[in-house]
Amino acid sequence: MKGISTRRHGFTLIELMAALLILSLLALMSFRGLGAVLDAREHVSQEAEKWRSVAAFFSRFQRDVQLSAPRPMLAAARRIEFSRFAAAEGIDAPRRVAYSLNDNREIELLLWPAFEPAPETQPSRYSLLPAVAEFELQYLGSELAWVDAWPRTERDPPLPQAVRLRVVLASGEELVRVFSLK
Repeated sequence: MKGISTRRHGFTLIELMAALLILSLLALMSFRGLGAVLDAREHVSQEAEKWRSVAAFFSRFQRDVQLSAPRPMLAAARRIEFSRFAAAEGIDAPRRVAYSLNDNREIELLLWPAFEPAPETQPSRYSLLPAVAEFELQYLGSELAWVDAWPRTERDPPLPQAVRLRVVLASGEELVRVFSLK
């Protein structure tokens, strides 16, 4: 029996422990990597929703301003109120609208049920854009100077030539758009 080897084939305890250590390190790294991917996905989803809301707000504001009627406008640095015609598609009616920043730091749309509502008529209120730090409006007069209120005098036309809208989001982004009314 001299030629028969008594050595057993297999792994030693040390080899099994080293293999388990390597596998557990790989599992830990992949778990942390998956967590980072999920966090990034959530952040991207929140950012996409924020910018969708911003685009929808600017689209609505532009449509309302382009449909503005040559009626007296009540415009200040933080609020604009005007009458607008119905859209050509017939999806809405002529009405009085206003945009302002409410106490919850949201840009709010106010809609009256008529083109020239009675003074005691209360508007419907809709939040359009949340988390807004600043909401400022300026108006371009016939002498091509920006002013903070419209009309300035009784001689001013009912509508300014343009409206400049500045919105600063709570996250710090500053957005400035100019909308022509002529």
